[in-house]
Amino acid sequence: MFNRLFFYLKNLDWILFVSVLLLVSFGLAEIYSIALGQGSTDLLDFKKQILFVVLGFLLFFLVAFFDYLNWRDLVRYLYVLGIFALLVVLVLGKTINGTRGWFSLAGFSLQPVEFIKIILILFLARYFSDISLKVRPLKHLFISGLGALILFILVAAQPDFGSAMLLFAIWLMMIALAGFKKKYFLIIFLVISFLSVAGWSFYLKPYQKERILTFINPSFNPLEQGYNVSQAIIAVGGGGLMGRGIGFGSQSQLKFLPESHTDFIFAVISEELGFFGVFLVLSFFSLFFYRCFLALKRINNDFGIFLILGAVGLIFIEMFINIGMNMGILPVVGIALPFLSYGGSSMMANLALAGIIESIIIRSKIR
Repeated sequence: MFNRLFFYLKNLDWILFVSVLLLVSFGLAEIYSIALGQGSTDLLDFKKQILFVVLGFLLFFLVAFFDYLNWRDLVRYLYVLGIFALLVVLVLGKTINGTRGWFSLAGFSLQPVEFIKIILILFLARYFSDISLKVRPLKHLFISGLGALILFILVAAQPDFGSAMLLFAIWLMMIALAGFKKKYFLIIFLVISFLSVAGWSFYLKPYQKERILTFINPSFNPLEQGYNVSQAIIAVGGGGLMGRGIGFGSQSQLKFLPESHTDFIFAVISEELGFFGVFLVLSFFSLFFYRCFLALKRINNDFGIFLILGAVGLIFIEMFINIGMNMGILPVVGIALPFLSYGGSSMMANLALAGIIESIIIRSKIR
């Protein structure tokens, strides 16, 4: 057993692991800083995040040492389990910020949608690796789209519009990777245009419309929806080259910036660590992506290729959206910054996703 464990550790991509560890460390440092600035003497959020990180890395190694090819047989059960979890959370879940999307137990909350993202990637990777687009591509577009749509509807019903749109983005990314022709994307665009008009008129709640209007014009409603964006932009621009120093960011420490430890942690990093801190964070993300793409050359099966590209794509999309939110160029949709933002569900899900990538890398070396 120990020989096998040592063998897996030897073939682990330690550079990728270190890049993730450094990102997590940056997040912990800023969460500690924010907790001190908010006058939290017990540092409860920081202590919780430490626990989430420990559990997340345990999950990382368990998933990394688990043969990723076994997910092919398990994905159908995981998909059904995911639907069940989303149905239960709609009935019994805890409501936070108007969204019924959390299971709560003993002071800890679990958001199942963070793991639904992984299940959707596994589902689509399995599906597209088993079919050929040369035969009835419209059928494959419909079936894969239906699989994503069921999850989309259940998440949107919470309502968690940001996560629902992220599920749609995962599907869109995976069909692009699968190689669908341009005409199918035109069909999707026309359907989305129709649904967008219908959604604006009949589905979106007033606060969601305000978020979109704030995106178009950040000065819209500056004391409410536009306030967070305005404060984040001030924080991002206030750090200069080297930043104000950890614990000395005026926007976060003086509580001008709401949700500073979750949605807007990038703004806190920008203010307290400046351009240098932002450069390091983006460098660690770039190193992570580079190691993932480097491993693609050794993967000899479509399931592994789809899986690693889907995982990398999800982490990149979340990173891009979160940074865009903080800089005022994308709407605030409640997407965490992978490996850095506070939150047990997102931390454990992202570390599990990194573990799946490591599992693919390990097997590509030993097979």
